[in-house]
Amino acid sequence: MELPTQTFRVTRADLIRYAGASGDFNPIHWSDRVATSVGLPGVIAHGMFTMALVGRAVTTWAGAPDAVVDFGVRFTRPVVVPDDDEGTEVEVAAKVKEVTEDGLTRLDVTATCRGEKVLSQARATVRTPR
Repeated sequence: MELPTQTFRVTRADLIRYAGASGDFNPIHWSDRVATSVGLPGVIAHGMFTMALVGRAVTTWAGAPDAVVDFGVRFTRPVVVPDDDEGTEVEVAAKVKEVTEDGLTRLDVTATCRGEKVLSQARATVRTPR
């Protein structure tokens, strides 16, 4: 069973707000000059911000944040965020891998940006809604 895809727009303004909230002011998240000087294609979203967007999708599917029992990802590719008003989009999809007898649902999650997977081994376990 596939769950409905959720799409999240990411702009440079989002990165600034996340930097302030997280304390991560690494210039690869706001300066094209610095990002390209270290070999990146441009400014990239914080990995934990990308993971948080996926977490938001998982909590929506689960019906409540406290229904999430386990959640983990590996970072595969950066989410490049252009310096314009449109930004980029991260699409999050999931398939139900298993529903256990003890009331848990295991999800295999996919996050993509511009058609490329940005996370691997993204998995979540949620309490099955009753």
